[in-house]
Amino acid sequence: MNQLVASPTKRQSTELASAETQDFVTMIIKGHLFGIPVLTVQDVLGVQKITRIPLAPKEIAGSLNLRGRIVTAIDVRLRLDLQPRPPEEKAMSVVVDQGGDLYSLMVDSVGEVLSLPSAKFERNPPTLDTKWREFSLGIYRLEENLLVVLDVGRLLDFNRSE
Repeated sequence: MNQLVASPTKRQSTELASAETQDFVTMIIKGHLFGIPVLTVQDVLGVQKITRIPLAPKEIAGSLNLRGRIVTAIDVRLRLDLQPRPPEEKAMSVVVDQGGDLYSLMVDSVGEVLSLPSAKFERNPPTLDTKWREFSLGIYRLEENLLVVLDVGRLLDFNRSE
């Protein structure tokens, strides 16, 4: 499986669908199921001390220290235009490497790793929220849920015009 990069292309979507199965780390964000390719994940962390960065966009929660490396923490709820996490609810972090820099994707909880048949991968349906489509490579229709596959590169690209 290839590691996903900055913006999804038809080639990436085709590559995602070309192997027999794909493995995804699943995450729950405001009751919705999301996944990212397992090869993009460096680490999964529990509650971390986050230092706020002045004048940063609202989606950037701050930074944290991970074994001596500075990691930028992104609040995925805010990035997806969902309601902010209540202060009493603590976030988990999925650490990803993007272009040599580490980022912590702050999510409500981290689930299991799912190995899904590539033949079941679908393009984003028109009914998917427009903001989610912007950050999604596609979906898997599971028995009880819809798994939205996030494009980590797009999620972390704050230079795109919104």
